[in-house]
Amino acid sequence: MKRRTPVYITILIIITIMIVIYYMFIQSGIFFTSPYFLGTVAISIVLVLIHNSIGDLIENDKFKKLTPEQQLEYLETKKVPYFKALYNDAFKKQSNTEEKDILIDHGFDGIMELDNQLPRWWLGLFWFGVAYCIIYMIAYSFTDFADPTKEYEIEHKEQIASIEQWMKETPPPTIENAVYSADNIAAGEEVYRANCASCHNDGGRGGIGPNLTDNHWINQPEKTLFKNIFHMVENGSPNNPAMQPFGKNGVLTGFDIQNVSAYIYHINQEIQPITPEQGGAAPQGTPANWEKQ
Repeated sequence: MKRRTPVYITILIIITIMIVIYYMFIQSGIFFTSPYFLGTVAISIVLVLIHNSIGDLIENDKFKKLTPEQQLEYLETKKVPYFKALYNDAFKKQSNTEEKDILIDHGFDGIMELDNQLPRWWLGLFWFGVAYCIIYMIAYSFTDFADPTKEYEIEHKEQIASIEQWMKETPPPTIENAVYSADNIAAGEEVYRANCASCHNDGGRGGIGPNLTDNHWINQPEKTLFKNIFHMVENGSPNNPAMQPFGKNGVLTGFDIQNVSAYIYHINQEIQPITPEQGGAAPQGTPANWEKQ
């Protein structure tokens, strides 16, 4: 008569399987407080206890039918702790007597083949893997579980929401607190291409508007180059109506102006100027003598 698994082990296994299944199909930890999950757990525990009680009755009936020697042997096996007995079943080697019983009548080079059963730990992992694969495939086929596209969409929406929240909670830069950062150059280039390149051309070489890569400036209302750029983009040019006040008329936010100012500062100070011989517009205005930032 085989030793039965303790009821608490069965309950833990069932609850673990239920958590895996619920997570695959719901894909959120909120199911832990769901009445459906808690109700399913409660019903499962009741069914396990009923099953265990019926098993006790069957075990008692079988025990009565054993011979006294078999009853004594069974009681001895029950004295061994469950996990120790489980370990012995999984890893303990056969005795010499047991090996003779499973010896196959052929061998090679003194090595005899034994008709061993597969280890229980191996069989347990195998069947667990099969069951998990079936559940996984069902969840993957009929839900959004493990779908990289859905996961990307969710993460993208979360990132957009966090950026929008940050924008609401963070006041936009002004000319007083705006600072140059190389981290803003790439974003500033996008703003430049969308709003400035039509007049100042690609790379700031100039066209309808002045060349932004040389040291000549028509308007110099600020003492530092970065703040001067910020001022011009925000307020426009008093000398040329085509240079609109992007900040005052609401076309660009303070963040956009800070970014595009970083890009223009970068092409003016950190890249070689584009001369007329290289396709740049001729200098306009007067040479600037900017203070260091």
